[in-house]
Formats: sequence, C-alpha cells, structure tokens
Amino acid sequence: MIKYLSGYFTPAFLKRRIKNIELFMRYPIEIQNQLINQLILYAKNTEFGKKYGFRDIKKYQQFSERIPICKYSDLQFFIKRIRKGEKNILWPGEVKWFARSSGTTNTRSKYIPVTKSSMNTCHYKAGKDMLSVYIHNHPKTKIFFGKAVRLGGSYELYRKYNTFYGDLSSILIKNMPFWVENICVPKKKIALMSEWEKKLENLVKDTGDKDVRILLGVCSWLLIFLNKLLKEFNKKKINEIWPNIEVIFHGGVSLRPYINQYDKLFDKSINYYDVYSASEGFFAIQDQKNVEDLLLLLNHGIFYEFIPTEEINNTNPKIFSIDKVELNKNYALVISTNAGLWRYIVGDTVRFTSLSPYRISISGRTTHYINSFGEELIVEHAEKALNKTCIKTNSIIREYTAGPVFMNHMNKKNSGAHEWIIEFERTPINLFDFRNILDNELKSLNSDYEIKRYKNIVLGPPIIYVARNGLFYDWLKKHKKLGGQNKIPRLSNDRRYIDSIIKMEKNRG
Repeated sequence: MIKYLSGYFTPAFLKRRIKNIELFMRYPIEIQNQLINQLILYAKNTEFGKKYGFRDIKKYQQFSERIPICKYSDLQFFIKRIRKGEKNILWPGEVKWFARSSGTTNTRSKYIPVTKSSMNTCHYKAGKDMLSVYIHNHPKTKIFFGKAVRLGGSYELYRKYNTFYGDLSSILIKNMPFWVENICVPKKKIALMSEWEKKLENLVKDTGDKDVRILLGVCSWLLIFLNKLLKEFNKKKINEIWPNIEVIFHGGVSLRPYINQYDKLFDKSINYYDVYSASEGFFAIQDQKNVEDLLLLLNHGIFYEFIPTEEINNTNPKIFSIDKVELNKNYALVISTNAGLWRYIVGDTVRFTSLSPYRISISGRTTHYINSFGEELIVEHAEKALNKTCIKTNSIIREYTAGPVFMNHMNKKNSGAHEWIIEFERTPINLFDFRNILDNELKSLNSDYEIKRYKNIVLGPPIIYVARNGLFYDWLKKHKKLGGQNKIPRLSNDRRYIDSIIKMEKNRG
C-alpha cells in the first residue's frame, strides 16, 4: 500500500478525489448550475452584488441578462480600490494577493485578485486532482518517494497598501500547503527570487544532487533550465542526473513546438501531463494518458460561459453556458469565479473535443491570431502545421513568432504575406522546402488560408526569417520578461512584435 505525505495521497484520499472528478463528469450541467447559485449567494452583499441585484437572481438566465460581459479594463476601477484595502467590493472580505499578469509581453500589467477561496478550492484543489489523476493512471508510480522541481516566478510586496503581487506561481509557492512544500525543491528563498538568471544558477546548484522525479512549470522555461543543468554537470541526458525522473506537468504554452527538444534530453520514456492554469484560475487538466485533450474542471469555483470567436468583437455577442456548446467550434472563454471576476473574458480560445465529459483543447488567444486578409489563422493551426513541417524536413524549432506583411510593405507585389521569425534548434537543409511544406500544411488545416493563397492574389507564400540562436531569449531579457509565466507571442495581427525583434537584431549588428 502506498503511504506518503501524511495521508494526503493514500489510496483512500485518491479514491475520494477520483470520485469527485467522476461526479462532475457525470453531472456537469447540474454541478455548474449549483456553482453559479453559490457564487451569487456568497457575493450578494458585496458592492458588485448589490449593484446588479444578486439577491434577486434565481436562475442563470437572470444572471446573463443583468451582468454584462467584461474585460480587465471594466473591472480595473474595482480592483484598484481592493488593492487599497477596501473590502466587500467584488468578493466578500479582504483580498491580500494579486497575480500580476500582462498576458504576453505587453507593458501594462493586470492585477488579478487571488482570494483564499480561489487559492484553496480552485488552484490547490486542482493541483490535488492533477496528482490524483496521474496516480490513478499510473498505479505503480513512485513519484512521491523523491522530489518535485517547481519553476515559478517572483513576488513583491506592494508596500503602500500592504498587499502582495507577483506571478501566480509565486503566490501559490508562498502560500503552499505543507504537504506540497515537503517534496518541493528548490526552497522558497530560491523559488521566489526575482532575478531570473541568478535564480537559474541557484536552481541548478540546489537540485542537481536531489532525487528529482517530478518537474512543474512552463515548458519553454523548463527547457532552458534543463539544458543549463546538463551543461553544468557535463552530461548528455537528464536521466544521468535524475535517474528516477518520471513526469513533467506543464502549462502556460503548448508543448508541441518543444517536444522534439525534450525528447533529445531523455534516454527513457517520460510522461507529459498538460494543465490549463492562468492567473484567473485553474481551468483544466489532462486526465488521460498520451491524450492531449484537457478535462474541464467544473466544480472548482469557476462558472464557465463561451462566446463563439466570430462573435467576440460584436457589441452584443451570443454567449452560451456549457450545455449549449458544440464540438470542434472555437469559443472565447468567459468566467465567473470565487475571486470576484464576473463574466470576465479571459482572452483564451478553446475548442471542445468531447461533450461527455467536457474536454477541450486550447486553440489560441483572442488577440493572438492573424486575420489581416480574412485568413483566420489561429495558434492551433500554426503549431500543428509547424510540427508536421519539422517532421517532414527533419528540423527542430526552438521558438517562433509570426505576423502579417501588409500589401506593398516589404513586398513588391500587391499581395500580402505572413512573415515567420523562427529560431531553429536544428535548421532544415532546404529552407525553400520548409517554406513550401509549411504553406501546404496551413492550407490543409485552414480553408480560409487556402482560399486567400489562391494564385497569390491575396496572400503570397510565407516569408521565413531565420533567427540566430538566443534571439528570442535576448528579446525577452531586453523587455524584462525572463522566467515565470512570460511567453513569446506566437501570432499577432500587426507587426509590433516582429518589427521589434528584427529591429533589435539589426541594431545588434
């Protein structure tokens, strides 16, 4: 019988967690309806609850009719007051923690409230379920007989009002339950260091001699850490340092562009489990072995609604509760949470791969796409096409971003194009072949792109800019975005990112 962590992951505990998961899988609509009623009840005496008459709301229809959908800018006034210490504004009581997030590399920060309720019944509860599902799928696992490496961000004290803010990962590390803290490395002092490169050095020193079996973090930053670890210990494979390494729990960005790089690091099979966690909440976990689809967590303090992506810019878009969604259709995610976010547009787009139970894949961001010519290229299409192209050209991509080339801009023809800045781990032998295969893969995945590419009338073939090794890292460093949950913007509907990167590189020369 497995006995570890003072009973937190005994078979009895595991059985209870799996039963709870199976419950919302079996009764998703009922669970979500019950949850929204609870959220409304708890918040009825808050300023927001009084403004929108929460006391009188009895059904979802009333809720959807009274409360407008909102973005961060719509809640910013309330959040500023909460940060100054005002109570009972969006959620009952006082809020001491705020997850600072800019989404990608935008300079303007968002401060997302993290309440005790959201910490305990969303983030930590989902973390328990993530581990429970893994143990359920791998009953012979021995992950808890070793250590888990966590790669988080940093936190700072907002001194004027005595509230804390930082990366969500750092807030969770700072408040970590003892049963998790016992198995995690590095120590909090290192994990919460704000200077990324100094933290990385300490992280390597502090973990290289440990019996590490679990890795947790954003896969792009974990990759940098693992490569530095190999270099420091003069090894070729991670298993030479950590022979019992078993699983990587990753989120924040898709693993797909990095999988070939990861496979090179290990000389034995490793398990990859994806999670969908953001500053606003912990939304979904991978519950099946070797299947990328994510199980939507329906009883973790978050009520979900969905806007069809073609409606997102409408003044009064259609919005559906979970019982009205359809398979294989892209939706913008809208949440109401026990952190006081009400009908909040997260900024991510998802696609349902199953309705029984509700499983999703993350298809992109509402702001990360290219649709300058009606081609509607989303991140999901880009990453699938790049992955297939790499396989066919025996190449490996380290990082990439793409944006439009507008008609008559860097382009003698009257058609537009897409420019791809790609940093290769292994460069294809023939870039012309790489370009043509990528183009054809995008056509096969996206009929709108295929139509716009017809005879080069609207869109010409892709333009490939091969980046030097380390370019994206240097760009993030320049913008003070190293480590934590910072991400390379994959697609943009304008040229601000690619122009910024190219300009930096030209200035370097």
